This record gives sequence, C-alpha cells and structure tokens, in this order.
Amino acid sequence: MKKIIVFCFSALFLSSFAQLPNQKFTISGYVNENGSKELLVGVPINIPEIKNGTTTNPFGFYSITLPAMDSITLIFSYIGYSPIVKRIKLDKDISLNIDMEPSAKFMKEFEVVAERIAKASQTTQMSKIDIPIQQIKDIPALLGEKDVLKILQLMPGVQKGGEGSAGFYVRGGGADQNLIILDDAPVYNAFHLFGFFSLFNGDALKSVELIKGGFPARYGGRLSSVLDMRMKEGNKEKIQVECGIGIVASRLTIEGPILKNKSSFLISGRRTYIDALIAPIIAAANSGSTGGYYFYDYNAKFNYDFGEKNRVYLSGYFGKDKFYFKNKFEENVFSGSLGWGNATATARWNHLFNSKLFSNTSAILSDYKFLTKSEDKEGQNSLFSLKYYSGIRDYGLKYDMDYHPSIKHYIRGGLMSTYHHFTIQALTQRDNNSSDGNINKKTTTEGVESAVYLEDDYKILPKLKANFGLRFSHFYTDGKNYFKPEPRISASYNIREDLAVKASYADMNQYIHLISNTGVGLPTDLWVPATKNLSPQNSKQWATGVAKDFLKQNLAVSIEGYYKLMDHVLGFKEGASFLDVESSPDQNETQSFNWEKNVTSGKGGSYGAEFLIQRKSGKLSGWIGYTLSWTQFQFDSLNFGKKFYAKYDRRHDVSLVGIYKVRKENTDTGEDGITLSGTWVYGTGNAITLPLSSFAAPTHSPGTNQNQWVYDGYSEYTDKNAFRMAPYHRLDFGIQFHKTKKHGVRTWELSVYNVYNRKNPYFYYITSTSTTGSNVLKQISLFPFLPSVSYNFKFMKTKAKKIEKIGYEQ
Repeated sequence: MKKIIVFCFSALFLSSFAQLPNQKFTISGYVNENGSKELLVGVPINIPEIKNGTTTNPFGFYSITLPAMDSITLIFSYIGYSPIVKRIKLDKDISLNIDMEPSAKFMKEFEVVAERIAKASQTTQMSKIDIPIQQIKDIPALLGEKDVLKILQLMPGVQKGGEGSAGFYVRGGGADQNLIILDDAPVYNAFHLFGFFSLFNGDALKSVELIKGGFPARYGGRLSSVLDMRMKEGNKEKIQVECGIGIVASRLTIEGPILKNKSSFLISGRRTYIDALIAPIIAAANSGSTGGYYFYDYNAKFNYDFGEKNRVYLSGYFGKDKFYFKNKFEENVFSGSLGWGNATATARWNHLFNSKLFSNTSAILSDYKFLTKSEDKEGQNSLFSLKYYSGIRDYGLKYDMDYHPSIKHYIRGGLMSTYHHFTIQALTQRDNNSSDGNINKKTTTEGVESAVYLEDDYKILPKLKANFGLRFSHFYTDGKNYFKPEPRISASYNIREDLAVKASYADMNQYIHLISNTGVGLPTDLWVPATKNLSPQNSKQWATGVAKDFLKQNLAVSIEGYYKLMDHVLGFKEGASFLDVESSPDQNETQSFNWEKNVTSGKGGSYGAEFLIQRKSGKLSGWIGYTLSWTQFQFDSLNFGKKFYAKYDRRHDVSLVGIYKVRKENTDTGEDGITLSGTWVYGTGNAITLPLSSFAAPTHSPGTNQNQWVYDGYSEYTDKNAFRMAPYHRLDFGIQFHKTKKHGVRTWELSVYNVYNRKNPYFYYITSTSTTGSNVLKQISLFPFLPSVSYNFKFMKTKAKKIEKIGYEQ
C-alpha cells in the first residue's frame, strides 16, 4: 500500500524525476525547541551554496533532496531563537533533528543571517499574516485580556465589526466567510462576552497564521480568509506552569512530560468572575432580583512519539458563555438566560513513509450550540415562555500528504470529508393550562462536504517561483449535489534578492452560511447550509503586489492590491428574522421551520489596496498598516435592487503598533526589564440605515364604524446603509514589568484602553426633545478611558546558563 501511494504521487510530477548526472541524497528531520521538545512550525532553512531552502511543515518536519556534495551548509533560523548552522558532507541520506535554543535576542554576528532567511520577498505565498505569539502578549488589550482576533484586526485588510466586537471582516467578506480552525477543527463562534473577547487563550497557542488571498489548494470552504491556529504540544522535558490574574478573568496553564522526551500533555483553562463580582450589587440594588454573566474555556492536548515514523496527537477545546437574570415582583417572576458554546476534538496521526513523504490523518469533531429562553410566571402558573435553540455539529475526516521530490518541488495533496448536522428549533408556549397559542417548530438539516486537492510549490527559474493548485469540492444535501472545481495559482518573481513582485488568483466556494439581520455578529445569528433553492457562495479574487526587505533595518514592506467578486451571498429580507414565530392551525404539532422564505440571495464586490511595514523582532518591533477599500452588495429584493455599501465597508483604515523592550543587562535569561507598548487605530465609520422622517397615517380598523380610523406611526428611511457613523479612533498604552524570581518569571502589566477618552459610536438612536418635540440623533458609546492591571507568573527554572557562541559544526 505504501509503495502504491508513493508511486501515485511521483507520477503526478514526472518532470521532477528527470535523470540527473549526479546521484541525489536527502536530508530530513524535525526541528524542536531545546528544553521542551516543542515542534517548531515554519522554521526557514537556508542553503547558501544554492541560494535556496525550505521551511518546516505544521508538524516541524523538513526534507531537502540535493545532488551529492563534499560540503553543504544548512542555516536554521527562527524569530525568538538563536540560529544554528550545520556544515555536512552529503554523500548519503541523512536524518538530522535540530534543537533550537530560545533566545531573548539573536547573537550580533547572526542578526543579518537570521533575517535574510525569513524575508517576505523569498516566499511564493502572498497576502499572509503571521504574528509571533510573544508580540500578541506584549500588545495592550481591553481590560488586560490578550486577544488574538483583536491583534489581527490591527493588520491591513482585516477590519473589526464595531466597538466591542471580536468578529472580523477580511477584504470585504462577511464574518462567516472566515475559516477559523484550531488544530484542524473548525470553530463557528469565536468570541466571549457578547463579542468583547475572543475565545482563544494565547497561553495555549503555538502559532497563528491568517491568509487573506492567494489561498493554497489545501484550504477551502470559506470565501475570504483562513485563520489557522495550532496549540502547543506540551513540554516533554519538565513540568511548566503559567498563571495570570486580570480584572475580568484568570487563567492557568500546566504542561509537562508523561514519559520524558516521548509523551507530553498540556491543560489550559480560563474563567471570568464577573458573576461573582456583580451578584451582590444586583441583589442590593434590586430586592429579590438576581443576575450575572460568566464565560470559561478549556484547552487540552496529549501527544505520544512512537519514534521517527509515527506520532499521535489528541487535542480539544471546550468553552461556554452564559448570561442569566431573574426579576421578582410580588407573585410575578420573570427570568431568562442566554448561552452559547463551542466544543472541538481532534485526533491526529503523523506517519513518515520515508525521508521524502510525510502524511497526517485527522479525525475531527466540532460542535456549536446556542440556547436562549425566558419565562414569565405568576405563582405556579406560567403566563408566557419562549425557548430558542440552534446548533451545528460536524464529524470530519482529513488526510494530507507532503512530498519533497527535489529542492525545486514541494508537493502537497489530500482529501477531506465532513458531515454537517444543523438543528433549528423555536418554541413558544402561553398558559400551561391551555393549548391556545402554543407553537412548536423545528428543522433538522444535514449535508456532506468533501474535497480533494493537489498543489506544487515549484521553483521554475532561479528568480521565478509559483504555487499551482487545484481543488475539487463537493456538497450533498437533500438530494442535491454540487461539484465545484477551484483553481489556485500564486507566483513570485525576484527582481533582486530582497525585492519581489507577486500575483495570485483563487476561486473559492462556501457551502454553509451565517445569516444575520443584525450586522453585529450576535450569537443569535443562524448557521444554515446551501440547499436545492440556495446555491453555494462563490468568490473569485485577484491580487498583485510588491514585497521588499530592508536587511540592515530589519524591516519588511509590502504593498498589495486586490479585486474580489462574490456571488450567491445570503441576507435577510427586509424586516425578516428567524426568531419570528407564528401560530398555525394545529398548535401542538411539531412543524418544519422554513428559514429559506426569510432570506434572499445577491452578489457583491470588493477592491482596494493595502500597505504594511513590519518589524517582527528586535528591541523595537511592531508595524504600520493602511487599507484603502470599497465593498458593495446588490440584492434584487433589497434597497429596490440598487447597490449599497456593506455595513463593514471602510474607506480608510490605519493602525500603528509599537513594542519597545527596555531591559536590564542580563544575557543569561533576558527576562528582567520593562516592555512598553502602544497602538493607535483609525477607521472610517460603519455604514448604517437611518430614518429620514416619521409620520402618522390612518388605517381602517376592521369591525368598527366605517368612519372610525386608527393612526399608526411610520418612518421614511434613507437608502440602505447610506449614513456613515462617526470615524473610529483610539490610543492604547501598556507597560510590563518583568522580574526573574527564584522559581520563575513574574510580570506585572498596567494598561490603558482609550487613553484620550474618545467616545466612539456603538450605535445610534433617534429621540425627540422635551422642549421643541423635534427629533434628534443620539449616540451610544461603550468604553471610555479604561485602565487595567494584571499579574502573570511563569514557573520555570531560572538558574543562569551560559549561552555559547554558535558556530559552524561538522
């Protein structure tokens, strides 16, 4: 079986096996972190003799095949680690595992070498954002809670939905058009606290990568972006504990070996204590009333190394939010709750067929649930109750292969299949003693999504590289089959070694949709599949740009332009909502809840330009980002068929991020000192719809005197999203104090959100003045000047260890 698989992949690219005069040999292995054996993702490996190289895959594996050489140099370099140089004689296949030493700063003599390998101008991929986890932890955040999605919103091409929202919008796409995956498992609701914080605990993450365009064929299922996050495996050599206490939540992470250097675990948890803090206040202010809110999330991971050929991983996430209240007045009790949560589980098996062929098999579970309910009781009698539930559960299987036939080719292929189960239920009940007014509606929908892909990152010429890919996707639901080919291509041409011109094209299809009548990204939004009547969403995106590296300044600069067309985009019809519940002739019978009649299909387009100058490491790091963009939609049944701007259309978006490390002289640990950080953001206001005027009009009341009329109030509105909210801008500042203690490193952080107390708009409403009775527009703002403090302690051995100069090794 193994020989058959190797033969099939080899046959796809016969050109890479042309007979050469020199015999070829392969160098392969894994790159780990020294002291923990954590596998390192995306480590650049440079070979100066041929001005070429490769990177480690998501599981830390690399493979290089070259003609026999008397001497060859391999340089391993990674941000935050001291570079390693190996010089070897290549006259046979070699297995070479590398342990990289964490370092607060690179050795001076290797600063230039390290950054040369990581140049943006040397990669085929464009429109990709990766942010070091340590930078995410250094940037100031709302109430001190470090938030991956908030940091991504500071990058060009990525926009926030509004104040206090963790949803993000990429190149004109909607919040549901982002594929968010954690260890291969999709996450359908990515925020806590009604959108104020994301659910990803930075202490448990190893890598974060966002792709905005030029999508490789291995990704699919969404139109606008892929956010690929991977959890740490856990320290294989020693127990390590990290804990933190903030204003709204505390967290704890424990990792360590099960069998030293063979197996390890990681457990991480976070919980807010808002409910414990506000419960006494609510009880004191409202006699007999209670209420509160809390969220928690847990991450866990286990892995076992069976040797060079096989490794297994088990990982999972579980999180929940709940808001609840109970108001009591005499015999009347009104209570309610709102809760939602995600659960994911992934089992993965890495297998190494030989030094050139690597595979990973994943079994995946993802489950998202939302439930809201309320009840009005008088004594023991229920006067009114409402319960609404929705959910989506996925069972998936995924198989991927990485093949390295030569230094010019990096071939990837695989297949996947996911079974989706959607549940929608709405129940309204009035009066326990009577069936009048009782309604019970329910819909269960299923779908199967599958795909097969193949891609090759090919160095065509010394200055020209391209990634050719093709993905075939399939979706089956309710007797309907959709088959969609998705061609992908990215290319890069190096004008100079540090200057490249890039271009890409990607065709994407999306078979599941999030429909919303709020635009805010509330958890009450509804996930639904494509159907016989509603086609899958489709996008076609073209992008081109320039990437330039300034080696001496340790800077990377990129300018990109993009143009994207979207078709079969879903939205609610005017005034429609999936929470609308109506009675029926047979009140108690469970009926099909037809959400399709409330939605409409349209098309959209987005285009713009993005600028980024970034420094990922050094005493001063950070970035400057700017986006200029336009996003419009057109629905036949909305806005009289005329085009309108998307709510999240933002003409100008600016972000400035700076991190400055002020350290005491301690080259042994590099931990003592002070870190200063600050961010400033500016964005054009969101587009919304407002009434122009209001008036009363007579309507005939049936069953009354013909001359008797009832007057109802009406409003005349602008065109859809024709009004702009005020611009959004804000300055944040933070300072961290690090101190190396006997048992680890202590960090105090003081931060200020919205330093100059800008009143950014959250939403608008119209009210009448008490004096003249005229209507005026009012603005609601959420967060004023908001200071916070947090404490973090990382338990670790702090015994001084001399770091020796790294040189060439035979």
